[in-house]
Amino acid sequence: MNNIVSLQNISFKYRDELILDSISLEIKKGDYVGIIGPNGGGKTTLIKIMLGLLQPFSGKTQIFDNELKKFKDWSKIGYVSQRSGLFKSGNFPLTVFEVLEMAQQQGKKNTVEETLKIVEMQEHINKIFFNLSAGQQQRILIARGLINQPELLILDEPTVGIDSQSQENFYELLCYLNTKLKITLVLVSHDIDVIAKEVTTLASINQKLIYYGPPKDFIKGDYLELLYGKNRRHLLHEHGH
Repeated sequence: MNNIVSLQNISFKYRDELILDSISLEIKKGDYVGIIGPNGGGKTTLIKIMLGLLQPFSGKTQIFDNELKKFKDWSKIGYVSQRSGLFKSGNFPLTVFEVLEMAQQQGKKNTVEETLKIVEMQEHINKIFFNLSAGQQQRILIARGLINQPELLILDEPTVGIDSQSQENFYELLCYLNTKLKITLVLVSHDIDVIAKEVTTLASINQKLIYYGPPKDFIKGDYLELLYGKNRRHLLHEHGH
């Protein structure tokens, strides 16, 4: 089995609005895929389909060689969202240990302590999650995504609100997860410059799939204009290309 995710002519509608139009792509074992596109272009909808949270209007979706509706082993997929106030509930702020324990499924070998070691945050196990820095919180959320030893990790705009040094450390961690632990990664990001340097495959989406392939060919081509229209020059100047 090489394909982790296979999408064939996926379309999605919300009410009468077409959000995704005939998207086809394959994510293979070991890939590090970056997804870029304008706001409202369908990036989040696409990953929600991969996570089984949305059913496409038409097309065929396979996850680990299973039809989406028949796939049951969701522990194979980890998810990391943007940071939020999710874990500071009322008068009962959660510790780092509790944030991970809540996501842990029975029968999985990794303990909370072992998973925190992967992201080098084991010394924070008893600290209040919300009291940590933005960069530390994001590492904990990655650990939460790893707690069930997934084969695929999906990250949605994970570096929003994080300083540049923490971002650099964050991308080094993702590289380690992909190259050393052999975890397939799907990363949604708005930062074209950074993501093009990090990923092995780039997907650009604006309702349709504009480009899917090596980042270097995307940068060389006219795909930015197709993706962002007249804003292309501004984006190129902004990102140094």
